[in-house]
Amino acid sequence: MSRHPLPATQEGPVLRRLLIGLALLIVALFLLLPLAAVFTEALRRGLVPAVEAVVDPDSIAAIRLTLLVAAISVPVNTVGGVAAAWCIARFQFPGRALLLALIELPFSVSPVISGLVWVLLFGSQGWFGPWLEGRGVQIIFALPGLVLATLFVTFPFVARTLIPLMQEQGGSAEEAAATLGASGWQSFWRVTLPEIRWALLSGVLLCNARAMGEFGAVSVVSGHIRGETNTMPLHVEILYNEYQFVGAFAVAALLALLALLTLAAKAVLEWRAG
Repeated sequence: MSRHPLPATQEGPVLRRLLIGLALLIVALFLLLPLAAVFTEALRRGLVPAVEAVVDPDSIAAIRLTLLVAAISVPVNTVGGVAAAWCIARFQFPGRALLLALIELPFSVSPVISGLVWVLLFGSQGWFGPWLEGRGVQIIFALPGLVLATLFVTFPFVARTLIPLMQEQGGSAEEAAATLGASGWQSFWRVTLPEIRWALLSGVLLCNARAMGEFGAVSVVSGHIRGETNTMPLHVEILYNEYQFVGAFAVAALLALLALLTLAAKAVLEWRAG
C-alpha cells in the first residue's frame, strides 16, 4: 500500500511532539522558573516577614499609587482606544495611515525616551515647567507625571486589540441600524459594543497589566520619592538596592500575582468569546 502524503497544514507526530516539547521547555525556562524564583525568595524566611514587608507603610503607599495610576490611565485609554479603532476601522480619511503609525509608536519607542520627553516638556527646566511652577502646578515628580507616562506606554493595547476585529466585522450592522433610524450613539451601544465587548475587555486587561508593571517611563518622571511617587516596580528596585531582598521579592510576588490574575481573566474572556 502506498503511503499518502500529509497535508501541507498537518505535521507528522514526531515533529508535532518536538514542537510541543520545545514550547513547554521555553515556557518553563522563561516563565515558570522566574515566577517560582520570585515566590521562593519572597517566602525564604517564612510567611510572616513577607507579609510584614507588604504591609509596610512605604509598600502600602506604592501599592495605592500603582492602583491609582492604573485606575486613571486605563479608563482614559479605553475611551481613546475605542475612538481610534472606530475611526480607523470604519472610515477612510487623509492621515489614516499616520494615525495608525502614531498609535503603534509606543511599541517602538523606549519607555525611558517617553519619560524624558515629559521631563523636557514639564520639568523645571522644560518648555512649560517654569510657567506651570509659577501657578503652583507640578507635573514631574508628582502624580500627573506618572499618569502621563503610563498613558503613553499603554495607549496602543486597546486600539490594537479592537482594530483587526472591527475591520473584519465591517460596518454593515451599523449601516443597517442607521437605515432603521438609530442614532450614532444608539448604534454604538446596541450594535457595535455587543460585538466587540470581549475583545474590548481583553484589551483593557492588557492595558491594566502594563500600567501596573511599567518601570522605565515612570522611573524617569517619578523622582523616586519614597512613600509618595514610587509605584510598586520602583519600590521593588529600591528595596533590592538596599539589600532588603525579602521585601523586594515579596512586593514583586504581589505584582506577579496581580499579573497572573490578569492573564487568567484574559484567558477566561478569550474562552467566552470562542
